Amino acid sequence: MTELLFKVIIIGDATVGKTSFVKRYVNNHPGRDYKPTVGVDFALKVIKYSDDTTIRLQLWDIAGQERFSTMTRVYYKGAAACVIMFDLTSQQTFNSTIKWKRDLDSKCTLPDGKTIPCILVGNKSDLSSTRPIEKEAIDKLCRENGFLGWTEMSVKEDVNVSETMEYLLTELLDCYKDNEEKVAPKNTSTDQGGFIELTSHKTAKENTSRSGCCS
Repeated sequence: MTELLFKVIIIGDATVGKTSFVKRYVNNHPGRDYKPTVGVDFALKVIKYSDDTTIRLQLWDIAGQERFSTMTRVYYKGAAACVIMFDLTSQQTFNSTIKWKRDLDSKCTLPDGKTIPCILVGNKSDLSSTRPIEKEAIDKLCRENGFLGWTEMSVKEDVNVSETMEYLLTELLDCYKDNEEKVAPKNTSTDQGGFIELTSHKTAKENTSRSGCCS
């Protein structure tokens, strides 16, 4: 039996939904009341990946307030992957993702010196009528700043929450296997940084229900 432990950090401005995201992913409930994170919160997700492999994801929900920025080097240490979140209805939180990514890259690297895998996530996709940020702008920011790619989610509606983490987990395991086998990492620079197509379990279930009632 193999047991793997990965530390994943969740960063971004305050109020973008980081804590609700972690609670939704770990406990399947986002929580009702907003309480700003003080410093950092922790959560653990245990995943039975296969018959002989268990994965323990240690999630670090890092406060987005400026007064905690001096502590980020301590919080980032040992991270294997990162989720940077922004609010799809807030241009300011989107602009701040560059600051967060640069801060991360300057303070945390993998043992081989490379930057840690990082995905950009736009939350609050359920508020589609109040979105000031064009998809082309997100594509451009991702490619220029070394993200694996980006996707959208709605923590409130539970859309693309677990799917986003499944994608990141696949990237983590590929990186882990490459390191174990001493294989050169795959060159994905030509397509890295674009929109990540995810099929939400919730959406798929709803689509199946609709097709079933009309058959």
